[in-house]
Parts: sequence; structure tokens; C-alpha cells
Amino acid sequence: QVQVVESGGGSAQAGGSLRLSCTVSGDIDYTTYMGWFRQTPGEGREAVARIDLYSGVTYYADSVKGRFTISRENVKLSVDLQMDSLKPEDTAMYLCAADPSYARWLTGTPRYWGQGTQVTVSS
Repeated sequence: QVQVVESGGGSAQAGGSLRLSCTVSGDIDYTTYMGWFRQTPGEGREAVARIDLYSGVTYYADSVKGRFTISRENVKLSVDLQMDSLKPEDTAMYLCAADPSYARWLTGTPRYWGQGTQVTVSS
């Protein structure tokens, strides 16, 4: 069994910052990709950021580029998402995901998911 555990999140004012963390553990030796999706009622799920844990190559949605930064941590299979210059439209449930398959990331269907952490940004 694989566990994906997020922490961080909460509430912030527009223009403020929050930091999310995610760690994968359990019956998994490696995963190439880890990242974050966000979901709002009626809006579906959006891929926010992704990182290749081996090369460090990152991907960002246009909506967060220049404001969010995903990074690898020294702890194995652990990533952070630094969110700066937050906007009310960043309000969503943020879900961490992991999968070694790039194809599954492209289709928005990584194999392993966390329960999500709520981010609320007020104007």
C-alpha cells in the first residue's frame, strides 16, 4: 500500500503566501514524478505543477507560472509547493500525486493520490 500525505495549506489574504508539503511512503521504491493538482466544485481538476525527482525538470500551469515553485526535498519522495502572490482564484483543494509514468501525468491520471489540503485565499 502507498500513502501520499499532504500538509500545509490553510487561509491567506490575496498577495500572501502558503507552503504545501507532500511525502510518499509505503510499498513504493521510487517514483519519477510528483506534483500537485487542484480541484474546485464544478471546475474539475487542474494540473498545477510537476517535478521530475531525478532531473529536477519542472512543469507549471500558465495560471501559476511565476508565482508557484515546486521543489524536491532532501527526504526521499518528498516535494514542496511554495505559493506566493496568491489570488482568490487559487482557492481550491490541492491534491498531491505521484507516478513514475509520464503518460499518466499527461492524461491527468497519476496512480497515487493524497486526500488533499484546502487552500482558501480571500480578497
